[in-house]
Amino acid sequence: MNRIWCFGDDIDTDQIIPGRYSPYMTSEQDLARYAFIERRPDFAPNVRPGDIIVAGKNFGCGSSREYAPRALQKCGIAAIIAPTFARIFFRNAINLGIPLFEADLTGVLADGDDGRLDLALGQLVTPRGVHALPQPPAFVRAIHAEGGIVAYYQKYHRFPVESSGEGTDTW
Repeated sequence: MNRIWCFGDDIDTDQIIPGRYSPYMTSEQDLARYAFIERRPDFAPNVRPGDIIVAGKNFGCGSSREYAPRALQKCGIAAIIAPTFARIFFRNAINLGIPLFEADLTGVLADGDDGRLDLALGQLVTPRGVHALPQPPAFVRAIHAEGGIVAYYQKYHRFPVESSGEGTDTW
């Protein structure tokens, strides 16, 4: 089991990682050390690969810094579950291969709960129950499977395309 980290509404990119800790000011390798350094100083020293963030609405609002979701990726976050995401954060996270699920589990789960994410079944299993998660489109799942859009492109030499609506994806 992995830990659930709960956050409220409107978690902006400066709360995820303040600008002074950008890779331009520190280094790419140090991003994980500074995740939530001011908002939640216990996060970076205690987060483990496979942990899951459950947050309120508008997660990732603020600037379009790709290094905010990158910091969470470097921490090993398995997924982020929130009712809504800022659009640019959403796209940056998909590009990095971070699974995002638009669902509201804030009133159901508590900070520190154990959880196991099953991407294949689209569910989060916790001692509080099994929570169904909406499946992203097939092209997004393909990006996740390869570890991000760059890895996908390097492997297939093209970008995934949204489903044609006929039950199969057009590649």
